[in-house]
Amino acid sequence: MPKIIQLSPHIANLIAAGEVVERPASVAKELLENAVDAGATKVTLEIRDGGMTFLRVTDNGCGMTAQDARTAFLRHATSKLRTAEDLAAIGTMGFRGEALAAIASVSRIDLLTKVPEDLTGVSLHLEGGVITEESEAGCPDGTTIIIRNLFYNTPARMKFMKADTVEGSRVTAAVQLQALAHPEVAIQMIKDGKSVLSTPGSGALRDAVYCVYGRDFGGMIPVDSTWEKYHVTGFVSKPTDARPSRSLQTFFVNHRPVKSKLLIAALEEAYRNQLMVGKFPTCVLCLDLPPAAVDVNVHPAKTEVKFLNEKAVFDCVHYGVLGALNKTPDRPEVRFAAKKPTAPGAAEAPKSIPEMPEAPKAVPKKDFFRTMNPEEYKAFAQVLKDAPQPKQEQAQAVIKKLPQREPAALHSRVIVPAAASVPQKPAPQEAPRQESPVLPEKQELPAAPKTLPPEPEQVALELPDTPDWRMVGELYRTYILVEQGEEAFLIDKHAAHERILFDKLKANQEAILGQTLLSPIAVRLDPKAAGAVMEHLEMMQEIGFQLEEFGENTLLLRQIPMDLTPDDAAEAVESLASDLLRGKLTQPDTVRDEMLHTVACKAAIKAGWRSDEKELLEIVRQVMCREDLKYCPHGRPICVTLSKKQLEKQFKRT
Repeated sequence: MPKIIQLSPHIANLIAAGEVVERPASVAKELLENAVDAGATKVTLEIRDGGMTFLRVTDNGCGMTAQDARTAFLRHATSKLRTAEDLAAIGTMGFRGEALAAIASVSRIDLLTKVPEDLTGVSLHLEGGVITEESEAGCPDGTTIIIRNLFYNTPARMKFMKADTVEGSRVTAAVQLQALAHPEVAIQMIKDGKSVLSTPGSGALRDAVYCVYGRDFGGMIPVDSTWEKYHVTGFVSKPTDARPSRSLQTFFVNHRPVKSKLLIAALEEAYRNQLMVGKFPTCVLCLDLPPAAVDVNVHPAKTEVKFLNEKAVFDCVHYGVLGALNKTPDRPEVRFAAKKPTAPGAAEAPKSIPEMPEAPKAVPKKDFFRTMNPEEYKAFAQVLKDAPQPKQEQAQAVIKKLPQREPAALHSRVIVPAAASVPQKPAPQEAPRQESPVLPEKQELPAAPKTLPPEPEQVALELPDTPDWRMVGELYRTYILVEQGEEAFLIDKHAAHERILFDKLKANQEAILGQTLLSPIAVRLDPKAAGAVMEHLEMMQEIGFQLEEFGENTLLLRQIPMDLTPDDAAEAVESLASDLLRGKLTQPDTVRDEMLHTVACKAAIKAGWRSDEKELLEIVRQVMCREDLKYCPHGRPICVTLSKKQLEKQFKRT
């Protein structure tokens, strides 16, 4: 028996189906591309149960004759290629002739098609790629194809399918890509009897973008640039509207959706030095170039391409986007971040009060308008009394303004001892009001220690907080500078606080407490991300999120974790959805940890925030006392060391 045999056509088609038809979304993509190649100006796609049991595509294209309809389901049957030279200049979507044969081999198909020249159309029914029924049928010009029971004869493939909601979301994402790639075609999608997408087919990309992404993307910047023989058009986001993931970066090459690291690098290079770390721009960019300058036949699903001149493509996208960003002014509003008190009852600084000139160092301005207990008031009065120079100048100014008719009495009050000056205090009508608190203060200084609390007690209260280190201050509102012996430490306050919060959340194995929102927050995601979140609703509930569907691709957030602010809640859900979508979160423990990472990151104080001294002292205390606080949950270092020897070396002292 020979070891090498030729596979049967049916098995070969099943193998091809594994390459081309991964899930219902793949079927939708191939059929929509066929409709576009047929010259359709209007296409309607309808699915049920995520596309697994029913998927129908109807177009008004050129249609097929009875003979062409039968041939279309044969392997490598295509109307796009005639000679080998045609492979060097492919200008259509589908061209291999594998899609219909592969889809038919793993499903049951009904086909209705008619060309304008014929009076009647043709109806075909296929089972596993074999035509079982054929007849004439009355139908409009164009083609209608119905896919039923996908993977009914390949149970091994069926068990890898996700829930209907997830598969349906992926079909929606595939249809949205085709709607953006072909704004000249009116595309409608119906999901379980409900219309979820409808584009006008006006030919304007802006209209298609609005229909797919909604009014949230109305502020995107238009791009229109030509570089040699390459032309890039589309829209990009402002730097202030960056997202926590790349899920909304969409690229088309000659109207074909593609994934390209080269295009991503060119886009993000244009935003260099304009985005925060961990933020990514969004875009819908269409690159048009000669068909001979790109090879679309490098991937079975045709989602990857190879460029003849990669540098020219990079420059076209990079400088096109950069020019659009430079032409569009972007001045974001000033937002004052609210800091959170470290303990119940701690005073919170005003959110939007501008900085005031500093008073003497021991008397911050923020203490003038707050309630004091008796001990605090005595210490406050003592500080005012210990500032002699300003008071002396004020006293001299008061003396000069006094009437000259009583110089002797005024002089006698100044030189007599403090004890004798008290009974000789003038009546209010004989002297200005400022004289009483100013002039006697200088004479009562020697007696102050007998009546006020001794200052060593006040200093002793601070000693237990800083036993062997001293917080010097804060640099750039981001790094805390600490001195300890012969070493200095720079502590990243955000990374440290993030780690402290994460350890606190992880130590509590119970469900995280949530806070119900008075006004629910609408979170709009792309279809795939929304499906991933809906698949993990139970896990989201365990960490304090309560979500529900609110229209297509929109989730309504009714509850958030206690440690998260409403302003950060939507971004936290987007970040978690991105991780879920990439398959980064697989095990339940991993999912919980990654979600806690996100919650801790959003709840921690941020670099650039004005932090209260008590907050900084508490962070320093934990970092200096705990040896396990070395890295934040994302792997960034919390603290770096600078020795005295290293510093002296920089100043040439050693």
